[in-house]
Amino acid sequence: QVQLVESGGGLVQAGDSLKLSCAASGRTSSSYVMAWFRQAPGKERQFVGNIGRSVDYTTYADSVKGRFTISRDNVKNTVYLQMNSLKPEDTAVYYCAADLRVSASSKDYAYWGPGTQVTVSS
Repeated sequence: QVQLVESGGGLVQAGDSLKLSCAASGRTSSSYVMAWFRQAPGKERQFVGNIGRSVDYTTYADSVKGRFTISRDNVKNTVYLQMNSLKPEDTAVYYCAADLRVSASSKDYAYWGPGTQVTVSS
């Protein structure tokens, strides 16, 4: 098993940048595909992107492609989400997730962090 804790959320203005971190403990995170999801009030949880075990690939949702970057440091057991050119529609609770499978569906991820709030004001 792996435990996940996100950090780095906050209130920013449109156009600003923010970097989220997801610290993993327990079984080494390098065994897992790591993903970021987000959920806005009244909406379903949405895939943001994921990254392979050995940083061999990254995948992004079209809505964040070119603005967000996922990276990971397997020595520090930490995954990052760099968010640039933030928009009000990026406002959501951001979740880190882990699983052995490669997927863009929240249903396929077994391990989740509690989430961190990101609010982007216009």
